[in-house]
Amino acid sequence: MRLENRARVMWMFQLAIPGLFQTEEYAREVLSAAQASNSNLDVAEEQVAARMSRQEILHRDPVPHVRLILDEVALRRPTAHTKSWRSQLDHLIEVCHLPDVVLQVLPFSAGVHGLMDSHLTVLWEPDGTSVAYVEGNGISELVDEADKVTSYRLSYDRVRDLALSPAESLAFIRGIVEELPS
Repeated sequence: MRLENRARVMWMFQLAIPGLFQTEEYAREVLSAAQASNSNLDVAEEQVAARMSRQEILHRDPVPHVRLILDEVALRRPTAHTKSWRSQLDHLIEVCHLPDVVLQVLPFSAGVHGLMDSHLTVLWEPDGTSVAYVEGNGISELVDEADKVTSYRLSYDRVRDLALSPAESLAFIRGIVEELPS
């Protein structure tokens, strides 16, 4: 989070809606579901508050340039409450209009790709150095070795080449909202 807070450029590929783009209600539902028992709901509330405070990154000065590629799977797994899900999708549509945010959807039709089993974030610091953060099934790794970061950047580029354009992605998300029951 320290690196994210200082980053000037952020590239993300996500299999789920990332915390930076979640509504409070959606974050609460997701984080509460991750708790082993109801006795841990206080932990979830602390995590929700932390997640919401992180979103200030999108409104600071200078604002980082953020590019998010969101796998279609993230848009096809609704929450238990349609109202919460609709609000989350509407929020994504709003975020698409922020001047320093580019959102693209990687549709199922893109087929198999090199980031199918992990989330990837590449961050550029003010001094121009870059790091990659990879999360997968029970693992997370911060990578600062230049050759490995370059490899992750190339993987990201390949996925971006398969993704819908920003305008097509916005239309795609709007289409999902229209499919929701009233």
